[in-house]
Amino acid sequence: MKPVEPIFVNDLFEPMLNDLLELLRHLPEPEWGYATPCPGWTVKDIALHLLGDEIGQLSRRRDKDLSSLLPSGPDLVSRINKNNELWVEATRRISPRLLCDLLDMIGHEVVDYFKGLDLMEMNGSVSWAGPDPAPVWLDVAREYTERWHHQQHIREAVGRSGLTDALFLRPVLNTFVRALPYTFRAVEAPEQTVMKLVVAGEAGQSWDLLREEARWALFTETSFAPAATVALDQETAWKLFTKGIAPEKARERATVQGDEALASTLFSTVSIIA
Repeated sequence: MKPVEPIFVNDLFEPMLNDLLELLRHLPEPEWGYATPCPGWTVKDIALHLLGDEIGQLSRRRDKDLSSLLPSGPDLVSRINKNNELWVEATRRISPRLLCDLLDMIGHEVVDYFKGLDLMEMNGSVSWAGPDPAPVWLDVAREYTERWHHQQHIREAVGRSGLTDALFLRPVLNTFVRALPYTFRAVEAPEQTVMKLVVAGEAGQSWDLLREEARWALFTETSFAPAATVALDQETAWKLFTKGIAPEKARERATVQGDEALASTLFSTVSIIA
């Protein structure tokens, strides 16, 4: 039995940011206006959204300015989406060159801020993984996945290769699967039932979701035969968890063995606030 371990990604923020800046600073002007997988948003809009995230990290978390903090509630997601739209609309007058300079400056300040956190402290918030509090390492890993998958949107829009080697993508997948116990929380099953997820590809691995003591827990290895196994390629997996592909389409690309009803819940997993 091997429970999943903490995910430490602090060393990946800077190279990921530098790769993004290298791409953006050499982007031909027309490509800033290319459509992305985010409906209604261009490449520039995604970059502006990333800038807004960085400013939010420093303002709310480092500087403790909570004036822009949205209170929780049933309409929180719609209010977040509205705020994101307002930010992007208000900042579209920023030039690509200035946008890159701001991302460079503020992004590296965020890198320094993350490096100063106590990652083992229970002071984080990751709503899609369960009720607060969460360990800070998971909160920081969530921030890493936010930047990674939006950078993928930009790269997909302009036809550039993505950061899908194991160094960058494996911790993304390892973070996204932390949503599985919370996704399955209402699924009843006998004790020691295992739902196995296998992700194929350079960054892939497998995880066992085990039913024990009337709850689900995530492991990298258990001694029990799985009641159901779902196998996905790594691109389908990360897109499924970020609503980049419909669950039905992901199911068509998957290989499912065993209990179909148990396996079906996996395709409703969402590892972003959406």
